[in-house]
Parts: sequence; structure tokens; C-alpha cells
Amino acid sequence: MDVMNIVESLFRWAHVVAGITWIGLLYFFNWVNSAFAPTMDAETKQKVVPELLPRTLYWFRWGAAFTWFTGVFLLLIVYYHSKIAFEGGVANWTSGALVMVVLTFAGVHIYDLLYKKLKNPQVGFVLGVLASAGMLCAYQNWAGFSFRGYAIHLGVFFGTCMAFNVWFRIWPAQQKIITAIKNGEKPDADLAALAGLRSKHNTYMSVPLVFLMISQHATWAASWVHLSAIVLVGWLICFWLYKKAKTVPGF
Repeated sequence: MDVMNIVESLFRWAHVVAGITWIGLLYFFNWVNSAFAPTMDAETKQKVVPELLPRTLYWFRWGAAFTWFTGVFLLLIVYYHSKIAFEGGVANWTSGALVMVVLTFAGVHIYDLLYKKLKNPQVGFVLGVLASAGMLCAYQNWAGFSFRGYAIHLGVFFGTCMAFNVWFRIWPAQQKIITAIKNGEKPDADLAALAGLRSKHNTYMSVPLVFLMISQHATWAASWVHLSAIVLVGWLICFWLYKKAKTVPGF
């Protein structure tokens, strides 16, 4: 019996179920609730929000946590243990590879600091595209990762930024917002803006992230240039979906 294959399959299962839970609720918040919430008056919000959002955010944040932890475990056993992260299937832990792995996980703090200061979303969009392309190029040409390796590492970077946003930006802000609404007070506008912006960032990152996960079989995209274009296309699709969400009517 191949124990590693069983373990890998079980963790893939857990990873996908947790991811569906997390990203499904992310899309609910951004493409459904964002249009519905403004239609409620203050009295309705005071009744609905303290009952609905804590329940929703419970599954949202723990879905994020389990998605991230199972994803990192799969990275270790599928890509590092099996050596498929590297070109030719031979582990070659050069200084470039080590630096890019550190950046994959620690780069979230650069992202966080940068977007605390950026006020122009158009500039942020362009910087995001350039940063993604630069990381993909470095993964391939400096770290020596295979196509599967650099695709999944950008996905891990996106996923790490998203999980960080959930636990350290969105959830703390939402706790204060929900408490204020429950007490009949007006929520802090800065907290609401922060939670909304980071939730939007997560939505944008999630669309190309899905392709990066399934791209392991998309051999036509086996180039950092192609994957950079996919990130851009994914963000343009997400932009269109936001516009579409505003036009969907209720009964």
C-alpha cells in the first residue's frame, strides 16, 4: 500500500473542500452581499448583521486557515519531497531558490506595507501585474523551478496574502464593525474601508490562483510570460464580474 499516495489524496480532498468553503463565501461577500447590505436600513442591519456575519465569518476564516495549511503540506510532499518543483526533477537548492521560497511566504509583509500606503487602485493594479510577472520570471530563471514549480509558488504567494488578509485585516476589522452595529453605533469608516479593500484584493487574487492550481496540466501555458498574461486576464475577468454583480436585481 502506497501510504504517501493515500496521505496526498486525503490532503488534496481536505484542501479542495476547505477552499470551496472559503472562496465560495468570499464571492458571496463581494458579489452578493456587497449589493444587498446597502439596501438594509439601520434597524434591519442591527438585527441581521450580528446574527448573519459572525456565522458566515466563522466558516470564512477557518476555511482560509485549513486551505492554507493543507496547501503548504501539499507543497512540501508533492513539490519538494517529489522534487517536481525543480527543472528536470532534480532538487537544486541554490541561493536563488531559497530566496524565492522565502519571498513566497514572507512577501506578504511587503504586500501589506505597500498597500497600506497606496491610495490609487489603478497604480496598485499595475504594480500587482508587474510584481506577479517579476516573481514568475525569477522563479523560472533565478530559482530554477520547473513550470509546475513556479506556477504553484505564485499560487502559494497569492494564497498566503489572502489568508493573511482574512486573519489579520478582515476578521479583526469585522469584529469591531459587527460590535458597533449591534450596539446601534456607526462603524468606523476606516475599518470598513480596510476590510472591503482587502476582501476585494482576495477576490482578485483568487481568480488567477484557481488557474495556477489547475495549470499543472495546462502545458500550453508552460512559460512565465503566458502565466503573467493569465494573471492579467484573470484580474480583468474579476473586474467584469464586479460590474456584473451591481446589475443583478432582487425580486
